[in-house]
Amino acid sequence: MIARYLRTETVGGAILLAAAAIALIWVNSPLGDSYLFLRDFQTGPAALHLDLSLGTWAQDGLLAVFFFVAGLELKRELVVGELADRKAAMLPIIAACGGVLVPAIIAASIGFGTPGMDRGWAIPVATDIAFALGVLALTGSRLPPSARVFLLSLAVVDDLLAIILIAVLFTGSVAMLWLLTAAASLAVYAIAQHRRITTPVLYIPLALLTWYSMHEAGIHATLAGVALGLLTRVRRDPGEEHAPGARLEHRIQPYSAGICVPVFALFASGVPIDATVLGDIFTDPIGLSVFVGLLLGKTIGIFGISQLALKLGIATKPETLRSADLFALSVLGGIGFTVSLLVADLALDGVGDGSEADVAKAAVLVTSLTAALIGSALLWRRGRVHATRDDAATATDTRELPGEVDK
Repeated sequence: MIARYLRTETVGGAILLAAAAIALIWVNSPLGDSYLFLRDFQTGPAALHLDLSLGTWAQDGLLAVFFFVAGLELKRELVVGELADRKAAMLPIIAACGGVLVPAIIAASIGFGTPGMDRGWAIPVATDIAFALGVLALTGSRLPPSARVFLLSLAVVDDLLAIILIAVLFTGSVAMLWLLTAAASLAVYAIAQHRRITTPVLYIPLALLTWYSMHEAGIHATLAGVALGLLTRVRRDPGEEHAPGARLEHRIQPYSAGICVPVFALFASGVPIDATVLGDIFTDPIGLSVFVGLLLGKTIGIFGISQLALKLGIATKPETLRSADLFALSVLGGIGFTVSLLVADLALDGVGDGSEADVAKAAVLVTSLTAALIGSALLWRRGRVHATRDDAATATDTRELPGEVDK
């Protein structure tokens, strides 16, 4: 029964946001040191280079499970769902590119010449897929399913682009042997799917080897989850009750929603904030570049490029999705959070006295909260519009025709 509730996105979204609130309150309370101790506590086999902090385990390990589920959903939509049409699939892809390019340009312009902004412009380029989908589940449940498909696809592509930026900007060197090992593991996984092999005795070690190889190669390990999800078969064979993708999604999603994502949120959301740091968000070039880049840059980039692609005929949108819906979803793109916090740490490490990183992370948190609140209000309003339209359509369908006799 618990698993059934966890498959309900509103429940998962509520748990996610509750975990984030607990972390934020905990780290800024008199018990804040205990939170930092727990988050930074290192564990794991040192011989395998896996003596990581609990926060890193949550980000690189548990979040990979969430990305695997997201990859399964995206693959299903691309093959047998709403994105099976090429032009329909182009819309979130183009929107994601706009949502990366415009915030980067805005951040680089505002922070030009500021120490750390030679790479800090990348802080506002990412959308946090877990939090964005959680907010949509809680406040946009009355929107058509195509809204979630658009946001999921957008966020996955967005995060992939952000991970590529991290690899380019912040990876000193890539261990090619481990990268080739990861590629070989993925190739074996794909072949096994093609050959209709079903035993977990093969797939679980392959998944672990892929994750470990990505980690050792110096690439963000969550990429392994997306890659494995996209390589999983989602089209049902004749006589097959469910495709492997559907079975895996059904089994893993409750663990992802009930354990992986909330624990990740608990460790990712603990950002110390005080009055001085909050003030610096709107006066310091770094804080301002993050705030404007995320809130305005994401909205303009996602919505503006989407509308341009639609006008040029490069992409099409679902008939059930209106431009006002796309605008509300674009605002949710400003929920940067996880990857943005990671980029802030990487870009501003060693810059100044450390306050620059604190300001940037506080700006990410405040902007993400602002985008979530504004986006929620817009989604709630759009939900009412859709509900009214659905009620009117139902009333029209059930209205008796003139001269009809009751039977």
